[in-house]
Amino acid sequence: MRAGSIAALAPVVGMACALALPQAAQGADYLRGSQIEQPMEPPPMFGGGRFDWSGFYFGGGAGVSETKFKPGEGLRALANSAFRNTDLAAERDMGSFINDLPDKRDSGTQFFGIAGYNYLFDDVVLGLEADYTRAGHEYRVSDFIARRSALSTGNVYDWSMATNQAAKLDDYATLRLRMGWAYGRIMPFATIGAALGRFNTTSTIDADALIVTNAGQASETRMRANGYPLQVGTIRKNTYAFGLSAGAGVDWALTDNLFLRAEYQIIRFAEIEGTTTTVNTGRVAAALKF
Repeated sequence: MRAGSIAALAPVVGMACALALPQAAQGADYLRGSQIEQPMEPPPMFGGGRFDWSGFYFGGGAGVSETKFKPGEGLRALANSAFRNTDLAAERDMGSFINDLPDKRDSGTQFFGIAGYNYLFDDVVLGLEADYTRAGHEYRVSDFIARRSALSTGNVYDWSMATNQAAKLDDYATLRLRMGWAYGRIMPFATIGAALGRFNTTSTIDADALIVTNAGQASETRMRANGYPLQVGTIRKNTYAFGLSAGAGVDWALTDNLFLRAEYQIIRFAEIEGTTTTVNTGRVAAALKF
């Protein structure tokens, strides 16, 4: 090749080398591992992003409950029944002598287990959950009344009644629908469903009646009426009452498989042996999700 041709190609070769050197250096850096990937951001702990709340879960927790027992008017019917074999019941409303029993309350710590399944529809979470709680709350109200009653028939009675009303909520279970809104790893929710409680109950009256002869005189005598003393009513163990349950709370997913919960729950049981029971509970739980 002639010297003139070489001189003409020199600028072109120089430009090509200038363009190739940075690319070659970058390739060398890549081979040496200097191209480091940027670290991935950890999932947000409060909201943001998406989290899959669907699937089965189970767990347990503890709560503080206040249980209100409201005695009904069952003892009044028992009082009339206790004296149905005497003319006292014909002229006296024996149930009217029973005082209105006050509401009673018991409170304390309870422990429970939960299991359920969630379905995720976009940001809406629908689920079905069951729980079981050990309770042990109870109340007892006792009273005694004694009177002398003179009837239009001329008969005079000395009578008495000892009343005893009690209930103990041993444990209960609920089956509830859950409706929630997924905001990343935070899910507020509400629940509604049915409850079944196991109780021990007492609703009894111990009655006594004596026929008085020559009342108020020195020759006064008293003779116990036939069939007395007697007890009416029932003492039951392991009897069941149905109820309704509702509540609201929030779940917080710490990891893909573990979440915490804070919840308020109210349960109202139907009247059982003269007592209506309402349970208010604030509780916390932890659960594993699959």
